[in-house]
Amino acid sequence: MRAYRAKMVESIRLPDREEREAALDAAGHNVFNLDSDAVYVDLLTDSGTGTMSDAQWAAMMQGDEAYAGSGSFTDLEAAASDVLGFDRIVPAHQGRGAENVLYGSLVEPGDVVPNNTHFDTTRAHVVEQGGEPVDCPVEGALDPGASGDFLGNFDVERARAVVDEVGADRVPAVVVTLTNNSAAGQPVSVANVRAVREFCDEIGATFVLDACRFAENAHFVREREPEFADSTVAAVAREQLSYADACIVSAKKDGLANVGGFVGIRDAPAFDDLFERAKQRAILYEGFTTYGGMAGRDLAAVAVGLREAVTDAYITDRVEQVRWLGERLDEAGVPVVRPVGGHAVYVDAGAMCPHLRSEEFPGQAVVCDLYREGGVRGVELGEFAFPGADRPDLVRLAIPRRTYARDHLEHVVETAAAVADHADDLPGYEVVSEPPMAELRHFSADLRPLAPSPGSEE
Repeated sequence: MRAYRAKMVESIRLPDREEREAALDAAGHNVFNLDSDAVYVDLLTDSGTGTMSDAQWAAMMQGDEAYAGSGSFTDLEAAASDVLGFDRIVPAHQGRGAENVLYGSLVEPGDVVPNNTHFDTTRAHVVEQGGEPVDCPVEGALDPGASGDFLGNFDVERARAVVDEVGADRVPAVVVTLTNNSAAGQPVSVANVRAVREFCDEIGATFVLDACRFAENAHFVREREPEFADSTVAAVAREQLSYADACIVSAKKDGLANVGGFVGIRDAPAFDDLFERAKQRAILYEGFTTYGGMAGRDLAAVAVGLREAVTDAYITDRVEQVRWLGERLDEAGVPVVRPVGGHAVYVDAGAMCPHLRSEEFPGQAVVCDLYREGGVRGVELGEFAFPGADRPDLVRLAIPRRTYARDHLEHVVETAAAVADHADDLPGYEVVSEPPMAELRHFSADLRPLAPSPGSEE
């Protein structure tokens, strides 16, 4: 049962098929280039696309816009301390700004950074600093047909082999992403985080949690890890974050805001120097340390959002809506990764389009046809987004928080089922132009179909 009701609405429309086909062609068959008013149900990302609560809007009206010493920053500090257990934070305009601040302060040329699975901007920031990102997912994490409660976990033994090869002095940090976005949004157990904590102590590395979806992960821990069956989501979140030396938070996810983020750094003498380096880097790239690229009103909204994210009513509704979509897609014959994650349903485009090789981007073929068929925008997370990474060809349908109703998701199911029905006829794609950094090509590259698109006059 939904735990909220609407106080504001926005008109949307489904452009006709001819409009959609023209828009897709003009966008270079890259849905990042589509105008939002040309999209009916937008599942490109859950980052910053959700609906804020009345309490968040009320807090925004009282935001302190002071450049230095903002009272809204003090409110955010208190929320980060209460919810996440980090008393020292460095604000940034969003998660990738926080990544720039932290990894720019931690990583040097020649360093190696293990992660359960790097997402796009995390990988790019490590590379930008001259480091080498190394993925250490557990067995089955990248297999759409696998099953397990915590397929998002970090493989400590795989990381230990990396350290044995390169030396501990080249591994300044170990990162665990909650939930594991690149592994179909699968959760990470508290037991696994404890094991990574011990591993970091062994090799003298800083333990970083990418906590953008900390509340959704905590919900799964409570469901699946017996130790926490009687705990609140808030208690699980604090426990899981307590093992990290630093964290990165995109407030556009489980901060329930439309912009914002921060770095959290443990309040201990061993991390005083890192905290100072991060603050100085933030001043250079983000803004002064008590606003970090956010307006005071945004700081206020994030402070409220962090607290709302760990309420049982909110998080249960959130995860159940995503689960409902996954179950309906599965029933409609659309191959999806199970179990369904907390923020998105991942469609197995490789299984849907077995006639297309990975280098022909079957995920992008499905993404384009979802838009062409029903104005639904998803995103490819396969060979196009992660070139050469040997990952499955998936399409992520990320659901914005507190935004879409059941009938919108029913339209997504109908659209995806229609795509699946003629998936054997979908053409592959090739890249026409792309930016220099391969890790970021999916944001702006242009593509073209290898054969005429269905419904075209070519």
